[in-house]
Amino acid sequence: LTTGAYCYYNNDSATYSATYGKLYNWYAVTDSRGLAPSGWHVPSDSEWTVLENCLGGPVAGGKMKETGTVHWVSPNTGATNTSGFTGLPGGTRYNDGKYNLFGNYGFWWSTTQNLPIDAWFRFLVYNNGIITKGSFAKPDGFSVRCIRD
Repeated sequence: LTTGAYCYYNNDSATYSATYGKLYNWYAVTDSRGLAPSGWHVPSDSEWTVLENCLGGPVAGGKMKETGTVHWVSPNTGATNTSGFTGLPGGTRYNDGKYNLFGNYGFWWSTTQNLPIDAWFRFLVYNNGIITKGSFAKPDGFSVRCIRD
């Protein structure tokens, strides 16, 4: 889609909604109606960079991941959650409708477009403590984390 949309992992709200929330496409993130509640907004790429830098740069990933292996695939390397972010591995929904990487990766959109067809996001992965910046197709489904205005 090229309009705002969301889904639950595997289209299963009963299993995934309470813990992981929704997976949104980038168009939902930037929809003029606003995805975030009043007083909050979805961060830009530069706001994600500020967070990373405040937490020590790329090694901030471990500080942002929920500890343990209840939700993350083992070994959940470097996870301390000292930031309180409690990043969870909600996986993704690709624009072809396939779901993937649940338990292994957590992806979060930014509001910043990279190219006309893709936008910037951040991700955490089970086997290292790094936060990584990437760019992916706007119709794909990722998690969203809002920040207070």
